[in-house]
Amino acid sequence: MKVLVIASEPISADRLRAALGAATDDAEVMVVAPALHRSALRFWLSDADEAIRRAELVQRETVEGFDDAGLDARGDTGEGDPVKAVEDVLVTFPAERIVLFTRPVSDRRYDEGIDADALQQRFGLPVQRAD
Repeated sequence: MKVLVIASEPISADRLRAALGAATDDAEVMVVAPALHRSALRFWLSDADEAIRRAELVQRETVEGFDDAGLDARGDTGEGDPVKAVEDVLVTFPAERIVLFTRPVSDRRYDEGIDADALQQRFGLPVQRAD
């Protein structure tokens, strides 16, 4: 099974296993960390450097953790708009399922609120929120 993981914070293999169950061990995983801005002001000022650095760190730590746990994983840094990030990666990674890992509402960054139902309708894939 090909699984697209959208992560706003580093995710452990245990969290992925809790979300996917037994299917995890046979999964091919693509981790995408959108370059999320801390605030609307940073977004409007086009101050993307911090968001990109943070996304690269999230993606790298998650993929390394998955690899260390024996999972088949690779990753990429995505657009600041999570929906656009999903759209971009689906061009080269034909996912069969999307799993969203986001922070609690009180800790979310600007534009992190991803509507799982809207994503499922737009891309025709099962979408699971695993925050």
